[in-house]
Amino acid sequence: MDYRRLGRTDLDVSVICLGTMTWGEQNTEAEGHAQMDYALEQGVNFFDTAELYSIPPKPETQGSTEQIIGSWFKARGNRDKIILASKVCGRGGNTWFRDDKSPTRVTRKQIFEAVEKSLQRLGTDYIDLYQLHFPERPMPWGSNPTRFDPAAYKLAGDETAIPEQLDAFAELVKAGKIRHLGLSNESAWGTMRFVTDSEVRGTPRVQSIQNAYSLLNRTFETALAEIALHEQVGLLAYSPLAQGFLTGKYLDGARPAGARTTLFDRGQRYQTAGAEEAIKLYIAVAREAGLDPAQMALAFVNSRSFVTSNIIGATSMEQLKTDIASVDVTLPADVVAAIDVVHQRVGNPCP
Repeated sequence: MDYRRLGRTDLDVSVICLGTMTWGEQNTEAEGHAQMDYALEQGVNFFDTAELYSIPPKPETQGSTEQIIGSWFKARGNRDKIILASKVCGRGGNTWFRDDKSPTRVTRKQIFEAVEKSLQRLGTDYIDLYQLHFPERPMPWGSNPTRFDPAAYKLAGDETAIPEQLDAFAELVKAGKIRHLGLSNESAWGTMRFVTDSEVRGTPRVQSIQNAYSLLNRTFETALAEIALHEQVGLLAYSPLAQGFLTGKYLDGARPAGARTTLFDRGQRYQTAGAEEAIKLYIAVAREAGLDPAQMALAFVNSRSFVTSNIIGATSMEQLKTDIASVDVTLPADVVAAIDVVHQRVGNPCP
């Protein structure tokens, strides 16, 4: 296992991060424990979760993933072996997260409530990396349209200012409840505002940004990669297999039993015009090189200099073993060149 420095902290995290969002929905507590046991044995010391999980989000299962991690910590007594990341919800319409049934916002009150509840579920006194899951302000992110909409921004007008958010996180760092701050689903502008405002105010600096990055979505390279390298705000890449689409299991309309898109029909982000063509081309590159398509896709992400850690997710031990073993795959220069030729042709069909 390779390890990389998390931002400007003193923490070295494994290049593979164990994603956990299926635990409590597609995976049982026992299966989650087995995944954590295996990952730790393979040198993975970095786990990522969120108050939002499990996925798909719903009141009945909210927080279940953190509870499963907490029960594993209690059973194994190994909290000190794991660098743990979790997240607070950004602005959203769901009302089951907060005691007063308010829609989620990034206010001081809500941040503090979210942290306390996560700590209780996780059975720990601190969270190593606490991330803002998605921004307070209106902006395109996730599966939303990629075009920035000034009209939507003007309609909001009441977002919590970034300095106010930083002040709240600073209080939590001072209290020892969180160690470091990270962003997620953030833009280049937003990332630099957090960096510069923290420097001006003397508040804790953001250390990472968790955004989607895969062969089907290399938009991070346009502006954020430069920030990641110059400001040491490294990428925690999520959805590196494009929710499994890059394995080829959904090609030609296939819907394998038990697969996420089969169960929940939430794969529209990877069903855009041109996506299937791109997937077939990347799989052809892998086959020509004698590589497993999933491992090629993951190895490509692992190899990027701006990536701090690659967040994998699996519902079976077979998938988990394949994904973690991508650290042993080094892509030859001709394979990387072939990947870039496909990218030049298809672009980013799934931003």
